[in-house]
Amino acid sequence: MAAKIRVLIIDDSASVRQTLKTILEEDPALEVIAAAADPFAAARYIQQELPDVITLDVEMPRMDGITFLRKLMHQCPVPVVMCSSLVEDGSETLLQAMEAGAVDVILKPRLGVADHLAEQHLQIRDTVKAAAVARVRGRPRTPTVERVARKLTADAVLPPPDNRPMSRTTEMVVCLGASTGGTEALREVLEALPANAPGIVIVQHMPESFTAAFARRLDGLCDLSIKEAADGDPVLRGHVLIAPGGRHMMLERRGARYHVAVRDGPLVARHRPSIDVLFRSAARSAGSNAVGVIMTGMGDDGARGLLEMKQAGARTFAQDEETSIVFGMPKEAIARGAAERIVPLGDIARELLRVTTR
Repeated sequence: MAAKIRVLIIDDSASVRQTLKTILEEDPALEVIAAAADPFAAARYIQQELPDVITLDVEMPRMDGITFLRKLMHQCPVPVVMCSSLVEDGSETLLQAMEAGAVDVILKPRLGVADHLAEQHLQIRDTVKAAAVARVRGRPRTPTVERVARKLTADAVLPPPDNRPMSRTTEMVVCLGASTGGTEALREVLEALPANAPGIVIVQHMPESFTAAFARRLDGLCDLSIKEAADGDPVLRGHVLIAPGGRHMMLERRGARYHVAVRDGPLVARHRPSIDVLFRSAARSAGSNAVGVIMTGMGDDGARGLLEMKQAGARTFAQDEETSIVFGMPKEAIARGAAERIVPLGDIARELLRVTTR
């Protein structure tokens, strides 16, 4: 039997600590070794036993989560998942946490709201599992976990592509999909692209109310114009649309132009937005006019969709293992034969420009 993933919870709320402990320990692969009310108590636990993953609150007395995270990454790098009830107003703070070394973000359980708890539980547990195999400052983590719960495919949102030949357009569309480690990986790719790059649509697994701040941050760093997607937005040269957290995004063709549709729907491959949904829609609507790239992340979301894009004539790439924080999604896509090429993170922008120049 594989060793359990050992988790340390740090949160000043006793009720949140208990709720997270219950959620995590419902999964036999996870074990909560301790729950601390503040970073000072957590430091004492870490001296006794180094956890595989830490869930860390942002706002705490005595020392805030960002300060503790920076100290931890400097002294004893451990995969950290930020856990916060902060939404729009606090999203910039959570982005600072990602820059400081956190591998992912989850929102605190919405206590008393039963309708979404089942989905939320799955996402929390999957995020912690993904963190356990993440590379932290170049150090790979070794635990692996089999996913056993049933997952929906993109069939739940879109029918499969029929692979009819797609007429060529003058513009190409680039579709990027990423999960754990993707916020910084996407920044590196987009910063390297010029202002006249082909239109780009992105699914990055993120909680609701987080993607708008992520888009604003990237917009301030890159030559491209970047925003959170809204239903009906056109896909234009020099522009990037990021799927909003909690909603699927699909590519649609109207004549020779492309737009996005933003829709509700079930979790697909345990995610909403789902990369498989975006990639399938690109296979159906763009065919050989599209380029698909699957990047760092846990699980297999995007692998099926990337194969469908390739079968529809699109150019397809997967990020390589060495530069992936978590090699799960690219590895699965490569195993399925979905990736035309395996590319290091630093070369993705150049490859995109190479294959979209006509």
